Amino acid sequence: MRSIRLKRKTAACATSFAAVAAVMATAGPANAAEYTVSDNCDVPWISCSYGDLWLFYNSKDIAVQDGYYKSAFTTFYGDVSDHWGTSEYQGSSLTTYRYVFGNGGNGNGQYMKNNAASVQNCAENDNYRVYYNSGYGGTSQYFAKNGPYGDCNITDLISALKNNNASSHFA
Repeated sequence: MRSIRLKRKTAACATSFAAVAAVMATAGPANAAEYTVSDNCDVPWISCSYGDLWLFYNSKDIAVQDGYYKSAFTTFYGDVSDHWGTSEYQGSSLTTYRYVFGNGGNGNGQYMKNNAASVQNCAENDNYRVYYNSGYGGTSQYFAKNGPYGDCNITDLISALKNNNASSHFA
């Protein structure tokens, strides 16, 4: 009798476990969407008009040749605490935007965090800094606003930051 009762309990537990496993298997994960953008102004929760800081995949000698952009680039406006991207929950859905080099040329489609070699600041009134670490930490390089004639000079990142760029902000 005892063995029969034990078998019934074991069978009942196995049935319960199978039912829970079936429910867990059919329950959908939280919705998540991931997109790539080459301008942080294309992220819906960031309000700006256009990017002022341009980060290029190549060094300045390769990035611009004969007055043409040969290198892919990413443009940012404002503070960007992580060049990897930005995420936001909207209800139960997580939406993530990853920053990539775009606009054609060398490096097009590559993730831009820790891949930039040169920078161009086209802001009329804003200076920028590019940092080694996310969250504006570590070694940084200063980029002054564009000149009085609207020129956007392209500058190579210092060796400590070349292919080691993780954040940027107004300086």
